[in-house]
Amino acid sequence: MPRVKVQRKSTSIDMTAMCDVAFLLLTFFILTAKPKTEDPVPVDIPASTTVLPIPDDNMLMLTVGQSKVYFSVDGNDIRKQTLIQMSDKYGVKFTPEQQEKFSGLPIFGVPINQLAGFLDLDAEGRKAFKQPGIPHDTTANNELSDWIREARRVDVSLHNRALRISIKGDNKEEYPTIKKLIGVLQKQKINKFALITTIKSDPKK
Repeated sequence: MPRVKVQRKSTSIDMTAMCDVAFLLLTFFILTAKPKTEDPVPVDIPASTTVLPIPDDNMLMLTVGQSKVYFSVDGNDIRKQTLIQMSDKYGVKFTPEQQEKFSGLPIFGVPINQLAGFLDLDAEGRKAFKQPGIPHDTTANNELSDWIREARRVDVSLHNRALRISIKGDNKEEYPTIKKLIGVLQKQKINKFALITTIKSDPKK
């Protein structure tokens, strides 16, 4: 008796819908991802066993390396308005083009009297420029304190919220520099701030 042949059906699957979803997800993550900011100086942050993620916004970060302090704050509108208020305070004028460039500047460490020339450089020129750090002498020229104060005022004025402060210091940074920086914060009655660390790896068993 002849064997009945079972008709084979195609096992191909239409992947069009899955590819569309994959590309939509990829586009979403690319557009919403926050690019990593390159520090002006190498910073080897200390290790810690505590895990607490850094907020994605409303953050003012002070980066310390080689005894220099660098300033960064989230929000293009906050950066631009902070520059305008610092310009009025120090009598240093900035063009609208320079203000727009500063609003997109993620981190800087230049005295305000050198800032206009720094902003006039192209991206490669700013990257190659050796930034001297923001003056933070507690007895004479303390521009850092003014940057922090004006950024906090701008955030309250524009968004009615308080900036969160964090310090990112090098693992081998000298203690007097960190102590001086904490003193700057405490003079503005900022006693709550975060110290940026990395996760300590488990010891080999």
